[in-house]
Amino acid sequence: MSQDARNPSGAPDRSSPDGHHGPSRRALLGWGGSGLALGAVAAGGAVAAVRSEGATAPVGPSGAEVPFHGPHQAGIATAVQDRLHFAAFDVTTQDRARLAALLQEWTRAAELMTAGHPVGEGAYGGLPEAPPDDTGEALGLKPSRLTLTIGFGPSLFAKGRFGLEDRRPEALVELPKFPGDNLDASRSGGDLCVQACADDPQVAVHAIRNLARIGMGRTAIRWSQLGFGKTSSTTPEEQTPRNMMGFKDGTRNVSGTDAAALKKHVWVGERDGSGWMSAGSYLVARRIRMHIETWDRAPLQEQEDIFGRDKGEGAPVGKAKERDEPFLKAMLPSAHVRLAHPDTNDGATILRRGYSFTDGTDGLGRLDAGLFFLAYQRDVRTGFIPVQRSLAAHDALNEYIQHVGSAVFAVPPGVRDKDDWWGRALFS
Repeated sequence: MSQDARNPSGAPDRSSPDGHHGPSRRALLGWGGSGLALGAVAAGGAVAAVRSEGATAPVGPSGAEVPFHGPHQAGIATAVQDRLHFAAFDVTTQDRARLAALLQEWTRAAELMTAGHPVGEGAYGGLPEAPPDDTGEALGLKPSRLTLTIGFGPSLFAKGRFGLEDRRPEALVELPKFPGDNLDASRSGGDLCVQACADDPQVAVHAIRNLARIGMGRTAIRWSQLGFGKTSSTTPEEQTPRNMMGFKDGTRNVSGTDAAALKKHVWVGERDGSGWMSAGSYLVARRIRMHIETWDRAPLQEQEDIFGRDKGEGAPVGKAKERDEPFLKAMLPSAHVRLAHPDTNDGATILRRGYSFTDGTDGLGRLDAGLFFLAYQRDVRTGFIPVQRSLAAHDALNEYIQHVGSAVFAVPPGVRDKDDWWGRALFS
């Protein structure tokens, strides 16, 4: 099939006359009987994500809905939600057209779920001989400010895979090994990632579960992480949340309402190299294990000296209020706030969007807990890398933490309308 402006990837055009993508489950059965339809579902084909000719009823009111369409993806500058389900995927197909088709199907499903609708024909009422299009655990729940944000890892651009090697942005670099890293390969990397944030954990889990189901046969989850209790704020009026060490985390974060700061530090500019990434961003994800039991035995003064803030108010050393301008030289040279501050790193600034996690206990009865750190920036080389080099070399907090998982992704611009899809410009 020849390429065209609507489907530049060369993937088969599954659009129906009314603008919905893909045939209905009943149409498939009509073409080839129940065996064909069930086979398509099992293979994770387009039928798993399509919307039927009849519009489905919304799961709940749209009062807590975050708009899906726009120049930037939601879930970056969006006010941070309470819950996270983050998943990194390996692409298992070697077919570029199938990958492009998957991204289109995921986009259509994301449009529905972020609006509080079930995927496709829903979780019930369809053909008894076929699995439902939607897994159903979000039925009756509000949209809960669900956002879905996708990213592309460096491995997606590897030579000989999808013909994308010449389209890899210069800023999408592999992270160097930092002192103290103890990275687990099974918790690192990935061809694709999806960040699902919501105020209801079941809504976030439902979204990732449905996307994984749609991708069956073309993708497989490489690793995932649940998070709770947001550890950074992107809106100045919100109370700054606390991390698992009990300290306020994100006081001086880039505000999602500060358009000038976002343009300077977060959004990729038109002149930054790769045209398809314009209005996108770059994401670094790090799983940081906290040695909670050791930290809990540290004296209060030592804890405050390590962070450079007091534990109650969150004020910088020598100041009275949390948002007072810090006097860095009043802090110890090894204080976390001092070493992470832009003034210490030639102005390097990132938008932090982290979540706490607890994943049970290890074999010694210690909590497997910490911070799932998410950082968005215009360029990883001038954002996360210099800041982490400073912290890895000198931060007193390193005695109590260890980076055990790591990944970096190019986050494309937003989906502008119903004809657009995640990463469309990459395949054009």
